[in-house]
Amino acid sequence: MIKNIHSFIKIKPALAVGFLFSTSSLLFGTWVAAIPGLKYRLGFSDGSLGLSLLLSPLGAITGMLLSTRVFSRVPVGKWMLSGYMLLCLLMSFQINSVNRWMFWICLYFYGMVSFLNGVSANATVNILEKKYNRLMMSTCHGMYSLGGAVSAGLAAVLFGIHLSSGWQIILVAAAIIVVIWSNRPLLLANTDIIHSRSGIKLPSLTILGISFICMVSFMAEGCVADWSAIYFKEILGSPKAFVSLGYAGFSIAMTIGRLNGDPLIARIGSKRIVVGGCLLASFGFLLVVLAPVVVLAILGYILIGFGCCCIVPVLFSASANIPGLSTVEGFAMVTTGGLIGFLTGPSVIGFISEKADLSKGLSLLILMTLLAALVAWRNKFLVSRSIDVSPIPYDEQLY
Repeated sequence: MIKNIHSFIKIKPALAVGFLFSTSSLLFGTWVAAIPGLKYRLGFSDGSLGLSLLLSPLGAITGMLLSTRVFSRVPVGKWMLSGYMLLCLLMSFQINSVNRWMFWICLYFYGMVSFLNGVSANATVNILEKKYNRLMMSTCHGMYSLGGAVSAGLAAVLFGIHLSSGWQIILVAAAIIVVIWSNRPLLLANTDIIHSRSGIKLPSLTILGISFICMVSFMAEGCVADWSAIYFKEILGSPKAFVSLGYAGFSIAMTIGRLNGDPLIARIGSKRIVVGGCLLASFGFLLVVLAPVVVLAILGYILIGFGCCCIVPVLFSASANIPGLSTVEGFAMVTTGGLIGFLTGPSVIGFISEKADLSKGLSLLILMTLLAALVAWRNKFLVSRSIDVSPIPYDEQLY
């Protein structure tokens, strides 16, 4: 992992884009810590807050519909520079909303800008991979996971010194904007137009297969985030101090796995990574469902994290290299599955657990990840061979 990170840091354009990935999770982590206070301040019930939060994915869907027009006109570097700074401002207004209307508007536009930022950043990573002849998608997604861990710890520290969420996001956003602005030359150097305004195409079964795998991966991640603490408390009878350890183990495994992912993907091939990751995640969910004690359930969540860690980076790389599609079209088609999984997964698990119990709800993920493994094994856009990557000397990478 150290060698991979050291090599990645040497490539300054890649590090500048990688920081943008961590920006998203730094903002989101601060937002998660602010939700309880915001709910009280604006007088939301659980139900009304849940409905309000749907505005963000609705904005993401709008961003998906606008992405082909935006990226057929705006160079990807110019969007990254402005889009991520705009995201900082939107989150600052969102957390400091003075009324519900302000909150709702910020949620919607935050979702839209987030999707467009994701398209621009992932497309740029794909371009840089070809330019420097090395994989870096997994490392960039690892920086996202790392940013989430940092933001969670930072929020705890700042709350400890009695700094409100409103001031926390202002400090975090200001620091991020300073770093992004200092990276301005590196970001603006990406002058590519990543969409050619080609006509709308119906996805093939192979593309739908990648989208399905992405849906399952996002569903698994969303269900771990939303249901792990409740499972520990209500099913396993865990003490309050332990209820977050399942998600913590999952997050740490995701971060370690992604930071080590690029050399591993190059060595054994993207198909084996996705198939093996789905099978490992399936075994992790099986262990969680059958675990009689908390320790085994934590181990299960760690296995899920290691299983899921490289699936999405591989799928994003594959979607950017689909013959006959622009990067934007491929990314949008595949990400649609992720959006569906992220939106519907936790709700489906909740519905099943209400009719039966949470263990049976989580059992659905065992079957879904097994099916995703089968789909991945038969997908022609995922390669089973290793990738011959000849590292570029550091002095060439620097300039």
